[in-house]
Amino acid sequence: MSESGWKRKALIALHAFIILNFLAEIGYASWMIFDVLQPPGGGPLGATALTLDHEWMVTRRLYAIECWIAIAGLSVYLAITEIGPRLQDAKHQRSGDTP
Repeated sequence: MSESGWKRKALIALHAFIILNFLAEIGYASWMIFDVLQPPGGGPLGATALTLDHEWMVTRRLYAIECWIAIAGLSVYLAITEIGPRLQDAKHQRSGDTP
């Protein structure tokens, strides 16, 4: 295998690892929020939030923040590595330019 082929495969593997890492974090945080730290009786918190233990609520909110950060990180990463370059290519193809 040529050196450039090896580098390309390594970059693809790194790209896949980063995406899978974000997805695993989103899945884990969602599981903690909606399954492990689910309020008694299930369903949305609603008025139940007023009767729950403060530490439990803070823990649940921290997992929610962690989940949103992972979602935002994945969105930015995909925008930079996938969506942006594809939009640039489409723009160049429409205008007849070569990248």
